Order: sequence, then structure tokens, then C-alpha cells
Amino acid sequence: MAALDWSQCPAVESVPGKVSGAWVFRGTRMPVAAVFENLEDGMTIEEVMEQFDVTKQQVQAVLAFAAHSLEAPRV
Repeated sequence: MAALDWSQCPAVESVPGKVSGAWVFRGTRMPVAAVFENLEDGMTIEEVMEQFDVTKQQVQAVLAFAAHSLEAPRV
């Protein structure tokens, strides 16, 4: 599976020198990967929001972006 093109997701940003250029939630230092890692480890979205101080809208935006990227291409 190809890597996601996070540059197409308006909820995130990658800034050279900020968290080593990792994709983070816009205006934060919270890596997007942490959402997926913590959900995989059993945390709820609410626990992720509380632990990392991100909003439900931010989490939903990256989850929706990832889900949309998994859809079959339209022909």
C-alpha cells in the first residue's frame, strides 16, 4: 500500500525543523501518526483528544482523510 499524501489533508502540516518535519496537526506539535498508534493500542478518540489536546474535528479529519484514501479509484 502506498503512503498517504498528507499534503492533501488541510488539517495537518509538515514544517521543516518542527518535530523533525513529521506530519502534525496544524498549529500543534502532535504527530498525526500518534493518533493511529494510540487507537491501535486501544485508546478511544476521546482519550486521544484528552491526552494530546486535539479536537474531535481534528481527529475526525485525519481519520476521514485516511479512510477516503483507501477507497477504490473511480473509473
